[in-house]
Amino acid sequence: MSELLARTPLYEEHLALGARMVPFAGHEMPVQYTGIREEHEAVRSSAGIFDVSHMTEFRVFGFGAFDYLQGLLTNDLVRIAEVGAAQYTLMCDEDGGIIDDLIAYHTGDLEYLVVANAANRTTDLDWLRAHCPEDVTLTDQIELEHHEGCGIVELVDESDRTGLIAVQGPRALGIIADLAGPGFRAPRRFHIAEARLGGTSVLIARTGYTGEDGVEIVCHVSHAVGIWRALLSFPEVTPCGLGARDTLRLEMGYHLYGSDMDRGVDPISAGLGWVVPQKGAPFVGSDAIARIRSGGPASRLCGIVVEGGIPRAGYPVLHGGEEVGKVASGTFSPTLRTGIATAYLPVALAEPRTALEVVIRRKTASARVERPPFVKSTSLS
Repeated sequence: MSELLARTPLYEEHLALGARMVPFAGHEMPVQYTGIREEHEAVRSSAGIFDVSHMTEFRVFGFGAFDYLQGLLTNDLVRIAEVGAAQYTLMCDEDGGIIDDLIAYHTGDLEYLVVANAANRTTDLDWLRAHCPEDVTLTDQIELEHHEGCGIVELVDESDRTGLIAVQGPRALGIIADLAGPGFRAPRRFHIAEARLGGTSVLIARTGYTGEDGVEIVCHVSHAVGIWRALLSFPEVTPCGLGARDTLRLEMGYHLYGSDMDRGVDPISAGLGWVVPQKGAPFVGSDAIARIRSGGPASRLCGIVVEGGIPRAGYPVLHGGEEVGKVASGTFSPTLRTGIATAYLPVALAEPRTALEVVIRRKTASARVERPPFVKSTSLS
């Protein structure tokens, strides 16, 4: 592999476990250990752990932090006014194009942790720096003294010193509780809290990307290996790679940046209007999104169930013999034992049960529109 690829603090652990490594978002990452289906089923039935230390983490704090982020993110930060609360959100450009999807955690009285996609690290950081309001002083330094009302915001890219490990599955919370010991209380869904795992101070976020209950552990990179090994000491825990992460998230209809959305797509067309409150505070792109919402999008991202073949990104989607779209994300669902996909379709064809076809290797497979999640019953449901 290219020497330019970055490595997470768990790279050597993956090699020791026999993982097959692939390039992903500028990193060398495990795509699988024993097999995608086995790892997928472990998460659905027990617990799996994922190295997600390649993700981007920004710390934003200061007396101007709330107003600064409120003017850049689509979801209303008032909704997470309680310290410890979190929400899924987007960052858009002036035309409503999606620059990235993120999770914003309210980690302190004047502090937010923003977790973003690894591939968008530079783009996001440049955008955050370039769109600082005139009445706010933005600095990458963390030594400044603050005085109430001064409007200073400190933006720190903490990606290189942050480890992130996801523990997902119906047995995940019990495992974390055993490792944390007496007195541990898991945070509520979409909340984050301080905790100690095996004597190590961490942040435990009740979030994930699999559709199962579980947590994401935020730690210093120096502690990542110890936490990873401690988790693997539980026999019910299975290490999982990017392959299972993708099949799990697609079964739930969770979006993947670069496949299901990008800067050429607006939140309404992407089916993410729920993270853009109609009466929320203005933000970059809010006027454009409001116009799209009012007039209606030309197409929508739809879920598709495919019979007799495995859909892949870029495969043509047909209706009545005419191409009406292309597969955005596609895979074989280990749970449903059939093909599942997403695709942007004309609004008139976006209704559930609409009959379609997908061209797979010069053959056509029957398909139908279905509203995600494709898998209806999980430990979260």
